[in-house]
Amino acid sequence: MLDGKTIAITRSKDDATEFVELAQKNNAIPLTLPTIELVSKGEKIVDEFLESVKNYDPDYSVFMSSKAVKLLFDTAKQVGKFEKLQLAVANTMVMSVGPKTTIALEEEGIKVNYQPTTFSSVGVGEKFTSINAVGKKVIVPRSGASTSFLKELLNKIGIDVFEIHLYDVCAFRDTTQWNEFRLLFSQNNVDGIVFTSASSVRGFFEIMSKDYEEKQLIENLEKIPVVAIGPFTADELKKFNVKNTVSQVHTVLGSFDTLKEVISV
Repeated sequence: MLDGKTIAITRSKDDATEFVELAQKNNAIPLTLPTIELVSKGEKIVDEFLESVKNYDPDYSVFMSSKAVKLLFDTAKQVGKFEKLQLAVANTMVMSVGPKTTIALEEEGIKVNYQPTTFSSVGVGEKFTSINAVGKKVIVPRSGASTSFLKELLNKIGIDVFEIHLYDVCAFRDTTQWNEFRLLFSQNNVDGIVFTSASSVRGFFEIMSKDYEEKQLIENLEKIPVVAIGPFTADELKKFNVKNTVSQVHTVLGSFDTLKEVISV
């Protein structure tokens, strides 16, 4: 079905190992496109988190990405406050958005109490509704580029939310890794693309707009099956007038399966 097809994902090689393995098992040629870079807010994020936990006294900690987990705990190790951070998080009920984030937390010695069945902000909201957390307080360490959707959703169901921003994102600066993709894209030889976040959509357009007028870029994308990992990614693609199919399961595997279906149609 995917024999010889060239398929791309908007992630760096290190973050796209699952996609690469799936592509190779299906005899496809994977391309990894690092679209965004994390810009940490520095060592102060650990003290800010610890101070926030002390003052806000949350009932729950919610982690929305493995990147947030790794950045927070790696920084804590660098500044000699790993055990303090570990204790602060462990003293709350911990919710992870999905399996990759759960693994990242467990690797830091944190027990995950809840993981939604739908790996998204909506799934987190559904899980909080099912455990009847009305009146509880939640702390969410995450990206400064995140939307306000999760906070608004949890507020609506009666949960108080405190977000702490650990990092911002910018378009990936070293775009030499895009050279093969640029060439194949210009020849209409890319058979499918998976976009993995709203930030990666913005990064893709910022990087590719150096070589293309936006109109031409969109015209080329119209010839390629495009899959969005989830609804927020799909909404961002729509802002750029890019037609896409939203993965029903908001994971790399779910997106890959959706891409297979779309390409085989």
